[in-house]
Amino acid sequence: MKAADVQTGKNPALVVGKKRKTRFWEKLLQQKYLYLMILPGVIYFLLFKYVPMWGIVIAFQDYQPFLGITGSEWVGFKHFERLFTEPTFFMLLKNTLILFFLNLVVFFPIPIILALLLNEVRVALFKKFVQTLIYIPHFMSWVIVVSLSFVLLTVDGGLINEIIAYFGGEKINFLLNESWFRPMYILQVIWREAGWSTIIYLAAITAVDPQLYEAAKMDGANRLRRMWHVTLPAIRSVIVVLLILKIGDTLELGFEHVYLLLNATNREVAEIFDTYVYTAGLKQGQFSYSTAVGLFKAAVGLILVVFANRMAKKFGEEGIY
Repeated sequence: MKAADVQTGKNPALVVGKKRKTRFWEKLLQQKYLYLMILPGVIYFLLFKYVPMWGIVIAFQDYQPFLGITGSEWVGFKHFERLFTEPTFFMLLKNTLILFFLNLVVFFPIPIILALLLNEVRVALFKKFVQTLIYIPHFMSWVIVVSLSFVLLTVDGGLINEIIAYFGGEKINFLLNESWFRPMYILQVIWREAGWSTIIYLAAITAVDPQLYEAAKMDGANRLRRMWHVTLPAIRSVIVVLLILKIGDTLELGFEHVYLLLNATNREVAEIFDTYVYTAGLKQGQFSYSTAVGLFKAAVGLILVVFANRMAKKFGEEGIY
């Protein structure tokens, strides 16, 4: 406490508070252009993410569009009880978890491996060519990806089936056979998304100190050992963060991709929560019930993210918060 403040009778807490406010506004004015740049993003999230969250209350109502949210009857957990007692619930849960497991075990390591391999390429032109080649599919919509698969796999003139028939094999109905749905799904995910994730890991690898590679090389470590003992530990925090976010998307596999592959013959293995919400919510007009399903998915994702983040911190990683 300063003597001047005591003599004038000023409250030290008020003085400190005023100084903090002054410093805050000074910093704000100094970086005003940066704050102006992020302002559109903040407005977007407020208008299209947070304000619509008010709509989740209809999960606890028997919502009628002509009555609105304020006029619809409150029914409590009726729709959640229906969800958990629905005969299709365990089928939806099983299908969703299997596809997530495929994403986690098959897809997730592939971008890491690609990034490690590309980092070892010494010909810059070839490296850029491969990066571009695997990166471009990310900008294609799922409609194009599934259409390409249809052209390649259809029984009537599909390239793959024509090759099988040419060598004397029997044509396979990939599109209608439920046993081929999951392999098709994960292969399409790999083809479209592997390049995007690879770029993220490559960006993390560029931050690795080159002196670490030189020291490992002087110790007699070959390329494989340098990847294992230098590169992987250096990008471990990035891998952990992306893994946590991936775990949070356990029940969020994306509607469009699965819906385009879905048909009457593979519904038993292809129907997931996302497609079920579309069918129940938009096609049948069960808005409250579909909102309850969506809220259940969001709650599960949040719980898994918190749990995964705590486990990461327990093992010495930073996590996402």
